[in-house]
This record gives sequence, structure tokens and C-alpha cells, in this order.
Amino acid sequence: MRRPLLLLAPLLLANAPDPGSVMIPENIRAMLDAALESGNESDVSIIVKYARAADPLSGDAVLAIATQWKDDRAAQRTAVIRQASFLDLWSGKATIGGYLTTGNSDTAGGSAVIDLTREGLRWRHKFHAQADYQSNADVTVREHYLASYEPNFKVDDRAYIYGAAQYESDRFLGYDNRYSTSVGAGYSVLKTARTKLDLELGPAYRYTEFTDAVVQSSVAARGTVDFRWRLTKALSISQIASAYLQRDNSTVSGTTALTAKLIGPLSASLSYNVQYESTPPIGSVSTDTTSRAALVYSF
Repeated sequence: MRRPLLLLAPLLLANAPDPGSVMIPENIRAMLDAALESGNESDVSIIVKYARAADPLSGDAVLAIATQWKDDRAAQRTAVIRQASFLDLWSGKATIGGYLTTGNSDTAGGSAVIDLTREGLRWRHKFHAQADYQSNADVTVREHYLASYEPNFKVDDRAYIYGAAQYESDRFLGYDNRYSTSVGAGYSVLKTARTKLDLELGPAYRYTEFTDAVVQSSVAARGTVDFRWRLTKALSISQIASAYLQRDNSTVSGTTALTAKLIGPLSASLSYNVQYESTPPIGSVSTDTTSRAALVYSF
């Protein structure tokens, strides 16, 4: 029985209807066109899924249109990236928060963060800079600065090789200057329209100038976790954590943030940061926490 069926297979395929000639119901076509016009690939995929279930006869035609649309967009993105210079195609966000109190206490504080990302065909570049300052009665009680740059070479859609360079200063945590470098492997465990989870692990080297005049340099192990979850179209949560584990002084830090869209590129953010130093100088505490309420501008 199998041989006659195998002989008939080419004939059946030849007589199968061409997806381009199949009539798509007006209501399905209207939803598909709206999704295509929005430019949201997730919405297009959802329309294709339910259109194929609602009308199997036109399902292949709907899929063919969506596939061609995605292929055209991918080709356009590739062309734009190939023609762009290194200074083009950067996107990111700027976060600014601050407060001022007078009367019973004179307290002022501010926080500024900028994140930049450039996605290329094989390379991804990430830049982060942060400054925190707080004074009470004209006495500085917090002063933290950090800047980092991380290039990623994409092995495939999920795996990549990273390099990282970082500078930070926080005399209240016990160090005037700290320089860190690292090379290792990264992997995108989750990569969907709503969730993202990137893990990185590799060896590192750190050079630290402590506030008590001690200078320390050591090999370390570096690991990071970058988790983001879009709860709704207007609300998202993120958890970013990093650890440098070494013989003399290890550092673990993490930031949890809740971000809500306001209007256009503006969002409001509440975040909580914890940084732990295993062996700080005498007079400095091991753990430092920072709560922030800020405005975020995406570009």
C-alpha cells in the first residue's frame, strides 16, 4: 500500500493549491494587515496562529504573507546595519532621579544612569555609566561612580563571547578606584518578546585602590545575570546581578527595578540596589543599599 501512495505524492503536491491564489476571508485579512502595519512581529505571529486555526483553507496563504514580510524586514535590517558606521544604530535610555529637603534637615541627592546598546550582525556593544550623590547638612554621605563597556561577539542566535572593562569609585564602601576586566562566555537562556534571561561567566582581573592606602590586585571569577520580564505593555520588571569572587575581597551587587510607561518615550522607575563587599577596610561597612525613584527616557 505504501508504494502507490509514494508514487501519488508528487501528483498530489503538484495539484495542491498555490497559497498566493487562495482567497483569505476579509476579517482575517483585515487583522493580518493591521498586525503587519504595526510592525510588531509578535502580533503577526499571533494572528497567523489563530488565522490558521479559524480557517485552515487559507492558513498557508496567511503564513506565506507573514513569512515574506518577516524575510523582507530582516533583509532591510541587514542592509541598514551593513551600511551604518560605528556611531550609528545606538539605542538606549537615560535615567535621572533626585530629591531636596529643607527645614528640619537639609538633604540633597541625585542619581543619573545612561545605558547604550548597539546591535550589529555579529557584534553587540553595551555601555553603562552611573553616578550617585547624596549630602546631608552640606556633608557628603554617598558618592558612587561606575562606567563599563562590554563588546559581545555572537556565536549564534543565543551564545556569545564577551569582553568587559569596568571602572568604579565609592569611598564610602572603602575604595577610591577599582578597575576590572573580564573575558568569558554568555548565553541567552530566555529570548522571547516578553522575557529575557542572559547569563555570563568567565575569569576576571581586578585592581583596587582602597581608602586605607592598600592596593590590591587579584584574579577573580565573574558572573552576571540579566533578567527582564514585560508583565504588560506598560509595566516591566528587571533583575540585574553581578559577582566578582576572589581570594581577598569579593563583590556581589544586584538591582531590582519596576518600570511603568508614562507617555511616549518617558517612563517612571522604582529600583533597589544592594552592593556587598566581603572584606572592606576598617571603618567601612560591608553592605550598601540604594533606593531610587526616577524618570526614564528611552531613545
